[in-house]
Amino acid sequence: MDKHYPDAVSALKGIVSDGQTIAVGGFGLCGIPEALIAALRDSGVKDLTCISNNAGVDDFGLGLLLATRQVKKMIASYVGENKEFERQFLSGELEVELTPQGTLAEKLRAGGAGIPAFFTKTGVGTQVAEGKETRIFDGEEYLLEKALVADVSLVKAWKADKAGNLIFRKTARNFNPDVATAGKITVVEVEELVETGELDPDHIHLPGIYVHRIIVNANPEKRIEQRTVREA
Repeated sequence: MDKHYPDAVSALKGIVSDGQTIAVGGFGLCGIPEALIAALRDSGVKDLTCISNNAGVDDFGLGLLLATRQVKKMIASYVGENKEFERQFLSGELEVELTPQGTLAEKLRAGGAGIPAFFTKTGVGTQVAEGKETRIFDGEEYLLEKALVADVSLVKAWKADKAGNLIFRKTARNFNPDVATAGKITVVEVEELVETGELDPDHIHLPGIYVHRIIVNANPEKRIEQRTVREA
């Protein structure tokens, strides 16, 4: 089955709508599905709950959706690089569910694996634990965290075949595999698409069973969020 779509707009057509939960891969600006995020903005859907490690920057990544007020809630781990995010949160325009990074990854992984919830020590005794069930195991307190499942997941990979088998490149893998498995529908943006059967099975990081639609963005921008160089 050929899962390839000609562009990001057509890949999102008919599957995104107001009020959905959207999971987005990436870490900082590394490995983000930038073309799909831009197409999601252009679709005009609103009242979205976005699950992502972070919220991009003011003019790139999920920052594009914040600028157009299409996000009503963020479930994220790190939100420190976006002034518009800060403004909306402090003014009460944006709901934020701040989640420890490892817990966020496991909530997505659990959602993709069909595990409804799990216990973790992370967050016990902090604001993260407010309103959540706790239990004692071997004399220590653990916090119950519910899994995350998205209506649509947007993922960035390096290479795919037309059946949707994916290869990620180095640190750009980050949250992307977990986001992919947690989506009821998963759309993937890749730099290279090959025929089914061309990828070495031992090199595949995520099987195509989790992927529903694919687009090619052969020349992504690949911004660097923080660039530090020594003085000349």
